[in-house]
Amino acid sequence: MVRHQLCLALFGIAVETGVVMVVYLHEALDRRLNSGVEVRHEDIEAAVIEGAVHRLRPKLMTVCVVLASLIPILWETGVGSDVMQPIAAPIVGGMITSTIHVLILVPVFFALMKERALRRGTQQSRGSYSDKE
Repeated sequence: MVRHQLCLALFGIAVETGVVMVVYLHEALDRRLNSGVEVRHEDIEAAVIEGAVHRLRPKLMTVCVVLASLIPILWETGVGSDVMQPIAAPIVGGMITSTIHVLILVPVFFALMKERALRRGTQQSRGSYSDKE
């Protein structure tokens, strides 16, 4: 039961950070779309890199703090370690795979989808996020 709750919590963290990454990618792309210049393949790549770079440090800092707090639990051999190690191990693995997912896969899939929309001629600006409140 505990492992299912841990997996659900890790899934929630991965989804939340993935959504934040997509927001940053959209904002970077929208700045290029709103400039009035026709967007090309290179512009989409540059926008994806710009948006991903803004999320790189916060994500890595979060993962490093979580790993720094959990890795000593994995090495512990004292009282209670037999209970804590099975709890800490999936969290460590989940944070590592979440980092790969958010920092590599989300930007790649975002770029592929936006380039497909550009080829179809359906790429358009989503507008300012502050205007949608």
